[in-house]
Parts: sequence; C-alpha cells; structure tokens
Amino acid sequence: MKDLIIRQETSERAVLVGLINDRQDETKVNEYLDELAFLADTAGAETVARFTQRLDYPNPRTFVGKGKLEEIKKFVEENEVGMVIFDDDLTTKQVSNIERELQIKILDRTSLILDIFANRAQTAHAKTQVELAQYQYLLPRLTRLWTHLERQRGGIGMRGPGETQIETDRRIILDKIARLKEELRAIDKQKSIQRKNRGKLTRVALVGYTNVGKSTLMNLLSKSDVFAENKLFATLDTTVRKVVIDNLPFLLTDTVGFIRKLPTGLIESFKSTLDEVREADILVHVVDISHPNFEEQIEVVNQTLRDVCGGEEKPTILVFNKVDAFTYTPKDADDLTPVRRENISLDELKASWMAKLNDNCVFISARTGKNIDELKRRLYEMAKEIHLARFPYNDLLYQQYDDIDSGIE
Repeated sequence: MKDLIIRQETSERAVLVGLINDRQDETKVNEYLDELAFLADTAGAETVARFTQRLDYPNPRTFVGKGKLEEIKKFVEENEVGMVIFDDDLTTKQVSNIERELQIKILDRTSLILDIFANRAQTAHAKTQVELAQYQYLLPRLTRLWTHLERQRGGIGMRGPGETQIETDRRIILDKIARLKEELRAIDKQKSIQRKNRGKLTRVALVGYTNVGKSTLMNLLSKSDVFAENKLFATLDTTVRKVVIDNLPFLLTDTVGFIRKLPTGLIESFKSTLDEVREADILVHVVDISHPNFEEQIEVVNQTLRDVCGGEEKPTILVFNKVDAFTYTPKDADDLTPVRRENISLDELKASWMAKLNDNCVFISARTGKNIDELKRRLYEMAKEIHLARFPYNDLLYQQYDDIDSGIE
C-alpha cells in the first residue's frame, strides 16, 4: 500500500506528462494538465514542469516515445525532481519500464486521486471505501512489486520465490477485497435503514464537479459548519442536514465531487455514498461559472449522474455559483475572429442558459450570499410540489401561508 501514498511533510517536486492526439487536442491537454496540477497541489506536490507529446496512441512500453522519455529524464536529473505524474492510467509494464529508466517515483492520474482520497477520508465508512479502491487498483499491479523475487534458474527445486509470493499476495489482497466489500454491504444496509428512518421528508442532494462550492452552499443553506476548502475533494463523507425554508422542512445532502476520468473503482467503492444521489427527490447541480470550461464540467457531472442513477431523470435545478469571481474580455470592434468563451459576458450567459432551461437555473455567490433568496424560493417551490404529492392534506395549510405572504406584499 505504500506505493499508493505520496503524502509527506515537505512538498515533493513533480513533473506532469500528457499526450496530444485526435481525442484531445493541445488546448484540451493543457486544460487536463491544469487540473492534474491542482490535484498534485492538493496531494502536497509542487509542479515544476510539464511535458506533452503528439502521439496517436500511448507507447505500449513507456507511454511516451523514446526521445521524449530521454528529455524528461534529463530534466528530472538536472532539477532534483522526485516524481513524474501521467495524466492517463499506466499499465504495469509501462510503470516498470519508466521507473527503470527514470529511477524515481511514477504515478498516474488514478493513483494520485487515490492518495488524495486516502488523505481526505475521515470516517470509518470513507476509509473503508478508499481502502477497497486502493486494493482494487493494486491487484493487477502486483507483478512489478515483486520483480526482485522472480525466478532465478529453471529446473525442479530451483524456482525462486517470486511467482509463489505474487500468488500469495494476490490471495491476500483478494481476501481483503472480499472482506471490505462485506463491510461495505453492512454499511449499505445500515445507511439504507437510516434513510428509511428519515421518513418521507423531501430529499435534496447537492451534486457537481469537485471544488465548485457545494460545501460552502451547504453551510449557507443549513447554517451548519461543513468543512470547505479551495482544494479538490475537500469533502468525501456524505453530510445530511435538515433545512427549513419558510414552513417547509426537507433534507439537504452534500456529496462527493465528480471529476474527469474518475476511476471506475472509486465509483463502485463509493456506491453507498452515491446512493444518497440515487434516492434524492431533487438534485441541485452546482456549477463554478468562473471556470473557463464549466460547460464540459456540466457534461462530466451529467454523464456520471446517468451512470449512477441508471438514466433516471430527476427534477434538477442548475445553480451557477461564484458569479463574484466571473470575468470576461470583450472583443474589439474590429476583431473578426470567432467569439470564444472568454468573450461572453455574465448577462449573455444568464440569458442563454435561462432560455435553454426554462428559467430552471439561478446565478449565485455562496461566498457573498448574492441571490441566495432566489435559490431558496426555487427550492421551496420544487420541494413543496413533491411534499404535497405525498401529503395532499397539507395543501390547504400551504395555501393559507401563501395567502398570508401575498397579503404582506
């Protein structure tokens, strides 16, 4: 398990590596490496350089070509770099070959995310989920851990302990995976009972890309103190709070953030956490509108939600957060180039998205509290509709409240 942990008291120097191909152009690769650098910073590493190469497919031996690997090696040796992080998953063979050439720590995107999850997990539930994902990641990579124990000579009685040790470790890890899955099944059952014990209160789940401000919004709406930080995956554990808007109570859940190329093992391991999303009545999809690629982040979250919810459509309100951090650059009058994302104003974005979603979106700042009352009003209306479908006899009561409110106006 030590191979999966890169946390140290002092920051480690790292370089990042990505590939340019038909599926991701140079602009896209740079965006991915920006996110990888943020992941590295969250894990405690200092990014000192980036390397990209145009290849149709990753080199099956070393991911990048021989010349590019030599270039990386020279930089690593001259700048005291401690690790190289690749933006895509590496095979066992690739890791072994690259380590042999560079003689430093090699990580891929999945192992970096796993390290962050291991560092962020606080409860026994989250720790169990992360441990399961770690073992599932480690299992197919056992061979490179035991290259020093491989067979020395052929013949009866002359076999080294390498293959035996690998099989022994594989059985140990498979046993641990089975035990952890059993523990998570027990946790799933307990969580399911807890959800049933909450009665028929309307459930609202905050979902979105990582670091878009879900926990800050949770604190604002529920007047609680959920941990919030400008780091990726600041929150792993699901937090549920009871919220009352006017006379209507409902349950608000803060969930783990999504990310591009999220390892499938993590999605499976965090099944019980994502059950809160599956069983929610309303989804509040929080978006960082100040991010230059928020549209792609929206699609990443939507695709993950389709995978999690099995294609089930749920009432959703799109909340564009961080309007206080939004910036744009107007085009010059004589600039005839196509309009780009950075040339579109906030008012133009509001008009286009509100027209596209039939006004089922709201633009806020959870940090400053801007337009929060509008968000509360929309949540109230959506939660009230679901509540009245379950408790139709409360309709008269709500009508009385509405009459009082209109009389005040």
